[in-house]
Amino acid sequence: MNTPVEKITPYDEFNYPVPEDEFPKQGMSARAAEALVISDEWTDTNPMLNMSSFVTTYGEPEAVETAKRNMYKNYIDHDMYPQLFAMETRMVRWLHQLWNGPKGVEPYGTATVGSSEACMLAGLAHKWNWRQAREKAGKDATRPNMVTGGNVQIVWKKFLRYFDVEPRIVPLKPGNYRLTAEHLEQYVDENTIAVVAIAGQTFTGEDDDIQGIHDWLDTYEKRTGISIPMHIDGASGGFVNPFLYPEYEWDFRFPRVLSINASGHKYGLTPPGLGWVIFRERKVFNEDLVFYVNYLGGEMPTATLNFSRNGFQIAVQYYQFLRLGFDGYKRIMQHTLDNAIALRETLLKSGYFTVMNETQRIPVVAVTLAKRIKNFNEFDVSNKVREKGWVLSAYSMPPDAEEVMSLRVVIRPHINHNVAQLLGRDIISACKYLEERGGNATPPKLHAHAKEKSSQAKC
Repeated sequence: MNTPVEKITPYDEFNYPVPEDEFPKQGMSARAAEALVISDEWTDTNPMLNMSSFVTTYGEPEAVETAKRNMYKNYIDHDMYPQLFAMETRMVRWLHQLWNGPKGVEPYGTATVGSSEACMLAGLAHKWNWRQAREKAGKDATRPNMVTGGNVQIVWKKFLRYFDVEPRIVPLKPGNYRLTAEHLEQYVDENTIAVVAIAGQTFTGEDDDIQGIHDWLDTYEKRTGISIPMHIDGASGGFVNPFLYPEYEWDFRFPRVLSINASGHKYGLTPPGLGWVIFRERKVFNEDLVFYVNYLGGEMPTATLNFSRNGFQIAVQYYQFLRLGFDGYKRIMQHTLDNAIALRETLLKSGYFTVMNETQRIPVVAVTLAKRIKNFNEFDVSNKVREKGWVLSAYSMPPDAEEVMSLRVVIRPHINHNVAQLLGRDIISACKYLEERGGNATPPKLHAHAKEKSSQAKC
């Protein structure tokens, strides 16, 4: 005999217990489902106050409508959505020009799921090119390595492990939290597929010494005959440097830079998750990495790790480029940087902090507590301001600078001057409270965990 299913009345729907371990047996009204979802989210962080994240949390109503119209389009189906593909192709050319790609070549690149997929594709291109060149020369091609700094984002460590590339990670040191040419001799050799340098690193917002690294590789080639390309991870700086520092050379103006990635969902001002990878020219992306399929309609090439994905981020990025133009992005990045500088000055004047990023290039404030502070640490400050709703990143630096702890604040365009100053006052008030009453300092045993998490401080 079948057990009758209990009927849920409209009123009871709002009190219906959500099952934890089994699929819901029956449905409910749209309003009830919406109410339950919303109530589950009540205790989540307010994205506007999440100052640990680089990810865009605001869009104009027109941008939101653009997203709605495109949210059910499958990005990969170029046969059905040719204009979405045309937008992407057009933006690849725009970014190639924005990042000073050479003229007279075929620009090549693609939209990706965040910078993570973009980095993977760039890494694979360099690995394939290195391997084929080695095989053509009759040399061993089984031991590829990649050189990066200890400040790289976790995706590069994933790439190295997932695709069997030996990691050559140059450690940091207190007072210098970026990759320079100083120790490259110990890490670079004939098996190096590329050197990855960062424009706008997540720890302090600084750029690696891109000019110095490029010059060192030039000298290395003259001495050894070995030519090693560079990849620029511009996840955070790729949409800041061109607008604020047009004369600053960090991009394709360097001949060794063969690929650049950036996050559209960071300072590109689109919703998560959208990334871009742009190659110096078409031949850099190895043809062996391209697949041709026709089972969605007309034959189309695909060169991404992900196949089906949402297309709305691409449409919104197109909207933002058209809506703002170069002048609009420049204006927004300038006021965002100005607010970051104002916050930084407020924190430094308090006497509680020492700045970590002497070069303020992107809108990131990275500070460490003054040496006189003994009874609380950066983790305590982060925990205390959480009471006000703010989320700040506190973390230990990577090897060999583990003893340095940092408090990092990412200023995004929706933060105006008043809000930045309010945040500064709340941070200082937290420090005063902790100084008077003593902190609850994070035990050293947690720092290793925090250090591992710090390499993922990317959002």
